Amino acid sequence: MTKFAQGIYKILNPQKYVGKRSPRYRSSWEWSFMHFCDNNKNILQWASESVAIQYRHPFTGKITNYIPDFLITYQTKDNTMQAELIEIKPSSQSVIEGKMSEQARMVVAVNQAKWAAARAWAQRNGLVFRILTEKELYHNGNR
Repeated sequence: MTKFAQGIYKILNPQKYVGKRSPRYRSSWEWSFMHFCDNNKNILQWASESVAIQYRHPFTGKITNYIPDFLITYQTKDNTMQAELIEIKPSSQSVIEGKMSEQARMVVAVNQAKWAAARAWAQRNGLVFRILTEKELYHNGNR
């Protein structure tokens, strides 16, 4: 049994969802972000796990695929359109800190390799790559 919320998100505004298959959330944070995308009037399109980006695994050297959580297109405050790749991750898996276990440090190192490849891919394709942690998702303390 897993301790994380998981399931298929029920899309309320199907005209906005441009993914090829039903969006699957693997945490309550991902569900919250799907709900935000589905209901926010400034989000024009969104997809879940729709882009595969190759990266080199830092420990095996093997080329493998990284699939960011979301691809969104939204209207900015100055009425321009912006597209972003979004990854949702706990802050504990995002930055190496002093008292982390070796295993936790390895998880962060792999994530950093994935994200470097995603930033480069996004830049080549005119997008922004953004990592959202609980700090950004719940910056005002509300869930």
